[in-house]
This record gives sequence, structure tokens and C-alpha cells, in this order.
Amino acid sequence: MARIAVVGGHGKVALQLHPLLVAAGHRPVALVRSDGYRAELEALGADVRLLDIEHATVDDFAEALGDCEAVVFAAGGGPDGNIGRKRSVDLGGSLKSIDAAKVVGIRRFVQVSAIKVDVPVADDASPVWRAYVDAKRQADEALRASDLDWTILRPGALTDDAGTGRVTLAAEVDRAPIPRADVAAVVVAVIDDDATIGGQWELVSGDDPITEALATATA
Repeated sequence: MARIAVVGGHGKVALQLHPLLVAAGHRPVALVRSDGYRAELEALGADVRLLDIEHATVDDFAEALGDCEAVVFAAGGGPDGNIGRKRSVDLGGSLKSIDAAKVVGIRRFVQVSAIKVDVPVADDASPVWRAYVDAKRQADEALRASDLDWTILRPGALTDDAGTGRVTLAAEVDRAPIPRADVAAVVVAVIDDDATIGGQWELVSGDDPITEALATATA
């Protein structure tokens, strides 16, 4: 059993992820800013550690990561119009997680990013959307530049539909939605698969079972 730290541990992807990690034989450690989430997260099988992503230091992150063997960065600044939170959560939280993983000697790091963040943003895009794309792109750049054993997943538009267990996954795919449940299932599938280290893939709903999609991507 490995302890898997989930940064953004009460996010919508994380809530799908915790029970899947438990089913895979792991112990999820949800890093969250409010103790009010504890009962809900513990019911999903997660341990709970408090961490305010925006205001915590790298040392705070390192303490929270503690005895964990891997990190999943699944945090996001939310759908509101707060540009600052895109930089403080989506980018700053990722950078501090990367640095803290190095401090405590964690090698495995899986990051949930977003589709097409390397594509230039349209001139008429909203400032909030531009800030979001910039933050996700820069976080991915930082992780790729690290010496960690990283995997980057770039899902399409996230939905709350039931998972299907079938995806389209490749370096580039056409924009399409994907249930958060399927994103979580892909995270679980890659976390223990050394063949996925150094892989960056976009993913949307599709026809291929997750294991087959990953086998093709890593062949």
C-alpha cells in the first residue's frame, strides 16, 4: 500500500479519485484547507491533512506530504472570475507541490492539467480564461523541467456524468468532454505504471478501454 497525496483533495476529480485509489490498494491522503471536509473524505477512505494551497509555504507543503510515496496534483482555482487564484492555485500550488516533493524525496508526480493549453489563446478570450490557460501551461512546463517521475494528463471539458471506462488518449486529441470519474480512473491507472513516466497526454471520452488506451500511448 502506498500513501498517495492528493493536492486539492476536496476537488471534484479528487472526490472521484479517493475511492478508486483505495480499491487499487493505496491510501489516499487528501490535502485540504478546511477541517470541515474531514468526515466526507474519511468516508471515502482518505486520510486528511490540512493545507491552504494559496498561503502555505514549500515547507508547509513538505510537512503535509510527509510519509507519502506519490503526489497527484488535482487542484484548481475554480470557475469564478478571480484571475489571481489561477496563478496562486493552478500555478503556485503546482510549483510548491513540485518543490516540496523534491524536499521530501517523493519521485512520482501525476498532474491533472487541461486540454490544449499549449495552443495560443484567441485574441477575444476573456482575461480569466487566458490566466487559466497560462497557469496550466506554465505548471506543466515546470513539471516537465523537473527531475521527478512525472505524468501529465490533459482532460477535455469535465462533466459529472457517470464514468464509462473508455477514453481517447494521445499526445493530441480533438476537444471533447470527459467525465471526472474517467479522469480519476486514468490517474489510478498511471500512478503505478512506470511506462507512463514522462508521458503527457490529452484525454476525452472515447471507445478504448483505459488500459488499452494507455498501452497504445506507451508502446
